Amino acid sequence: MADDRPPTKPPRNVAYFFDEELCNYNYGGGNPMRPHRHRLTTNLVKGYQLDEKMRILRPQARTREEIMHFHADDYVDFLTSVTPENQEEFMMQMRRFNLGPVGEADCPVFDGMMEYFQIYSGGSVGGAALINEGEADVVMNWSGGMHHAKKGEASGFCYINDIVLAILELLKVHQRVLYVDIDIHHGDGVEEAFYTTNRVMTVSFHKYGDFFPGTGALGDTGHAEGKLYSVNVPLQEGMDDESYKYVYEPVMQKVMELYQPGAIVMCCGADSLSGDKLGCFNLSIQGHSSCIEFLARFGVPMLLLGGGGYTMRNVSRCWCYETGRMLGLDLPDELPEAGYKDYDYFMDTHRLRIAVSNMKNANTRESLERIRTTVLENLAAMPPAPSAQMAPVPPKAEAEELPEEEMDVRGGGQAHDERRVAREGDIGDDERDDAKPARDEANAGSAPAAAAAAPAVGSEPAAPAPVVKQEEPAAAPAAAAPAALAATDEAFLNGATAPVAAVPAAVAAAPAATEQQQVAAPPVEQQRPAAGPAAEAAPAAAPAQAAPAAAPVEPAPEGMEMDL
Repeated sequence: MADDRPPTKPPRNVAYFFDEELCNYNYGGGNPMRPHRHRLTTNLVKGYQLDEKMRILRPQARTREEIMHFHADDYVDFLTSVTPENQEEFMMQMRRFNLGPVGEADCPVFDGMMEYFQIYSGGSVGGAALINEGEADVVMNWSGGMHHAKKGEASGFCYINDIVLAILELLKVHQRVLYVDIDIHHGDGVEEAFYTTNRVMTVSFHKYGDFFPGTGALGDTGHAEGKLYSVNVPLQEGMDDESYKYVYEPVMQKVMELYQPGAIVMCCGADSLSGDKLGCFNLSIQGHSSCIEFLARFGVPMLLLGGGGYTMRNVSRCWCYETGRMLGLDLPDELPEAGYKDYDYFMDTHRLRIAVSNMKNANTRESLERIRTTVLENLAAMPPAPSAQMAPVPPKAEAEELPEEEMDVRGGGQAHDERRVAREGDIGDDERDDAKPARDEANAGSAPAAAAAAPAVGSEPAAPAPVVKQEEPAAAPAAAAPAALAATDEAFLNGATAPVAAVPAAVAAAPAATEQQQVAAPPVEQQRPAAGPAAEAAPAAAPAQAAPAAAPVEPAPEGMEMDL
């Protein structure tokens, strides 16, 4: 499709959510979902200097309680607790919630995943909050759009459904919200969440048949109060720009006239582009963008989210192009060098627009006409635009007061520095490769001093000094005590729960203060004087220091037994 359309009229305010840290997460095991694609998109946005024409914001991570506005508490608790290291302890829950090991499942357990979900959800809900407050007309969060996640189940690379959370936020202000999905996969998670309500209308254009997730038939139109408010447009492989426009524009024109939404949420998955690794449509970037531009002309506030898209170089091209169109710009085709100087994924052409293939379009004009007619007939049967009954308004999401993102600073600049909690000795990803060896060498130099202050369990110092006054009546009966006490201390420090070796009665005869020092101090071997004249003199001094028959003993730690 040629660029013969006039640029979209620039709205009052455009906001763009981005967090550098979000792009560092990895699903692992060759999983096709790559959060890194948002970094590539933002690099192109910066290269075209679009960041100077809109607000750049960092998402505020959603809390566990805020995520449970939609998701089940046991599901959220599981996502918070499971890690790659302990996942074997959660095998039953993993099967129940549709997760699996890295490399074996669409939704693997990977490092830091709950933080990842909280951040991208924060971008979508934060965008909805900006629209509610009238601070933005178009908000983009290309890291969001996880439309397959269910209330208590992960699906299709999606764990937390940020789209549903954002729509719930919009419903606090707007009577009706329209959700439009142009990802090649059916937006089943969002449709399921609002299948029985008329306050949210879902419209999905997707590949249907032997294709994930297998839902979204033409006859699936909602239930109860939501009857006719779920619209599904099932398509076949090879869908090109002209065929897509033939179905999309009449349907959406009718939807906007009849439903009259107060806000629009779009899942702009780029896996419907030509050449996608998992998709089978044949759309150009211009054809994909024209779907967004068509709705933008109605002047309704829009929240644009990411979604699918697995050929990263084309995904980033598409979302950068659409960012420009929302700003009313027609970007030049030659990619600016500043847009790929850090990560050059565009060596195929170094151009913004992509070429479509010559794949066969399985969608005949007759089949498209039948689908379009059926959908329009269903829309014509809809009642007038519904309104919400009077009810207390839930509290709105509070946006954190932060400075705008500094795009040229890794991590975001001031906002990042003020919120980051760094551990001493951490090495950032922007430091030199030789920083870590130098840090380790410095730490190694201070290790002896630390070892002297706190010896390792079971270690025996080279020159032990007497710490506790020895009150045993004789050295000979206590000769077997060091080994037993060493085992006792080692078991205690290791958190052992089994009974420990018996402690000789001669040791139990020490005062309570001595017993307390034995628990808190290093192993007993270093508390005893070295063998020599002092040890030989101990029997002679014993008659003058008669020990009590039974001294008070500190209670044993929980899970331990001590035979005294």
